[in-house]
Amino acid sequence: MSGRSRSRQSSGNNRITDDQIIDLVSKLHQLLPEIRSNRRSNKASANKVLQETCNYIRNLHKEVNDLSERLSQLLSSIDAESPEAAIIRSLI
Repeated sequence: MSGRSRSRQSSGNNRITDDQIIDLVSKLHQLLPEIRSNRRSNKASANKVLQETCNYIRNLHKEVNDLSERLSQLLSSIDAESPEAAIIRSLI
């Protein structure tokens, strides 16, 4: 039996229903600021919601990386034993 047929059989018991997919897409829709702020898109397609979710997550990753870089630069520019450095370390 191939790995593909085995995975189909094992996942067959755990199939997600259409109602569950609709519910999950609806929850994602509510979380996305780009879609939520656009009043005309109350009925955004699942495809649109999933695309926007991926874009939003990519943007969040970029922001985290940018903030990490800024924090590293800040830490390297101050005395490691200073009160400011201790505050920054406590936030990490």
